[in-house]
Amino acid sequence: MIGDFLGPGSIGLNLTAATKHQALAVTAEIAARCLKSRPSLVLDALLAREAQGPTGVGHGVAVPHALLPGLRQTSGVFVRLKPGVDYGAVDGAPVDLIFALFSPFPGGGDHLQVLARVARSLRSGNLRQRLRQAATPDLVRALLTFQAQSDAA
Repeated sequence: MIGDFLGPGSIGLNLTAATKHQALAVTAEIAARCLKSRPSLVLDALLAREAQGPTGVGHGVAVPHALLPGLRQTSGVFVRLKPGVDYGAVDGAPVDLIFALFSPFPGGGDHLQVLARVARSLRSGNLRQRLRQAATPDLVRALLTFQAQSDAA
């Protein structure tokens, strides 16, 4: 399930950002620590993908993603912002829930399958509400592992 892509230290709760760029920078900082990479490399990859079109999917959710050289497997980072930021999402709603995916470069079909699974899971209004209320990273991971599984069924 999508929670399985979140390793130790990959969840940031109640973080602040004033702009989409700052939200991506915060996400890149967390990802760089988890992936043992440089924050600038991760941020540049996210920004390059965003230049192709915004990854705000609606209902306060964004799913930025990038392919990074040197990765062995797909990994994720979850960030909850307080408050949300203008992200250029398809519905115009501020984004406060970010699930970023990072896959090995060159990418293949696995990257797209995981991306689709994340987007599908986060369409659940129940899951989004519970993620916004979750008090700890462990609860977020559990929700993304077990709730996403039951919502997808």
